[in-house]
Amino acid sequence: MLEKRSLAIKPANTTYEEAAGLVDGPTTSLFFLRAKAHIQSGDKVLVIGASGSIGISAVQLAKYFGAEVIGVCSTANLKFVKSQGADKVIDYTKDDFTKNGETYDIIFDTVGKNSFSCCKSSLKKNGRYLLTIGNMLTNYVLMLWTSVIGSKKFIYGMSIEKTEALIFLKELIEVRKIKPIIDKDYPLEQIAEAHRYVEKGHKKGNVVITV
Repeated sequence: MLEKRSLAIKPANTTYEEAAGLVDGPTTSLFFLRAKAHIQSGDKVLVIGASGSIGISAVQLAKYFGAEVIGVCSTANLKFVKSQGADKVIDYTKDDFTKNGETYDIIFDTVGKNSFSCCKSSLKKNGRYLLTIGNMLTNYVLMLWTSVIGSKKFIYGMSIEKTEALIFLKELIEVRKIKPIIDKDYPLEQIAEAHRYVEKGHKKGNVVITV
């Protein structure tokens, strides 16, 4: 039934391709930052994989919520992430954020190449480590364990109902607080090529398919 689906009117100042890109990355970022991590103004937030669909929207949203934002990405994407609001960027090919002595209220891992154990020392007391991918059973066990042991929390989950998030994002976009990012637009017949490009792990924002 349509009334049970996640639906929202397209932002007036976006293309249909840009609007399509809101359904995944930005709604996921909003869910983790607002609903799961309870982000507050003044929080220090590290975004791992800051140039991707989830990562770049996390950078924009964290800035909107008043956080200090540090993005972790490759050399090629440093300027891009900085241009989207990051206060600082870390080139993971040259620097290891887990060894620089800095600590964060929130570490948002959008790529899953790190772990809670290796990032734990980089979390402040009551810090939250957010992970969007990985083994579901293992992640839920770790989430339950950290909910009762220690002050630093591992947070994993999945946003299912997205209507409210889409409406919220639409309002932010229309007043230009955030903006959708499209890296490449592929026609349907090039969908395999689009997947290959995404799997390289260096895209900037979203990749969309035009039907």
